[in-house]
Amino acid sequence: MAPRERVPKNDPVELGGVTVLPGRRASIELPVARLPTRSWMSLPVVVLCGARPGPTVWLSAAVHGDELVGVEIIRQVMRGIDPRRLSGTVLAVPVVNVPGFLAQSRYTPDRRDLNRSFPGSPRGSLASRLAHLFMTEIVSRCDVGLDLHTGSNHRENLPQIRCNTDDPVTLAMAKAFAPPVIMHSRLRPGSLRDACTKRGIPVLLLEAGEALRYAEYPVEVGVLGVRRTLAHLGMLRDAPDPPRRRPPVIRSSTWVRARRSGLVRFSVDLGDRVIAGERIGTVADAHGHTRSMVKSRADGVVIGITRNPLVNQGDALVHLGEFADSGRGIARDPGS
Repeated sequence: MAPRERVPKNDPVELGGVTVLPGRRASIELPVARLPTRSWMSLPVVVLCGARPGPTVWLSAAVHGDELVGVEIIRQVMRGIDPRRLSGTVLAVPVVNVPGFLAQSRYTPDRRDLNRSFPGSPRGSLASRLAHLFMTEIVSRCDVGLDLHTGSNHRENLPQIRCNTDDPVTLAMAKAFAPPVIMHSRLRPGSLRDACTKRGIPVLLLEAGEALRYAEYPVEVGVLGVRRTLAHLGMLRDAPDPPRRRPPVIRSSTWVRARRSGLVRFSVDLGDRVIAGERIGTVADAHGHTRSMVKSRADGVVIGITRNPLVNQGDALVHLGEFADSGRGIARDPGS
């Protein structure tokens, strides 16, 4: 009788004094700092230690505390993965900026932008210490990262992956995610993506939806995209089918700004294609008189739009992804 072939097993995960065995799930709290009440503020981490070996990937959301769409994406993704059928390990941090999340604020209590505080310092500001903890305990263990964000300041974003499209490994992951749009994005000093790139760790950044709001479409795109990316990395055996149209890769973008103050009404929405000079909205004063027309500055697609109708001169109204190839379309249905 032939000996039974041994199936390789994943290594256990040790985090925060907890050991997670292959095929198991655990919720872990990493202490960040003491509150004035003497209780601890902690960083929540959900660990899925797959039964078989494979890459280690982190999922993060709410680096800006008011960006909630990613929290729901991670909840749904983690609920749908059985660690006994997983290859590799997933470290999910649904809320990175815990104090900002509790205060419904983009920033940390010291009024710092956490996504300009990486890689951080163990003896710096609260934002810097939180960034250092995340880099030390999460990023240092991982091969790949997926960081989930939304629009800010009453602006909503079409679901889009922002990454370095010049890197073939990162671009392949972005195409596997299959968002409506892939944006080539430069690194910003102090951002999580900048700190990870300097360590040679590829990161996909999802921008989708609006701060302090849930919407079905951005969440659906995120959940399906994360599962496709994990399957691309060999961690899941099955992946949702991608859209029939491949996402366009956009190299540049531009903002259309208000020429006058007033109340704006748009004739376009997220995902709509526009041509240079096309009328895409109007700005009127409180008396109802039309003050100025809003016109597109380029051929492209609407990837961001303000949801606050009250605007001041110079305010950003519409974010346009510029098409190098005017024949490309947008995949709008995440499930098709």
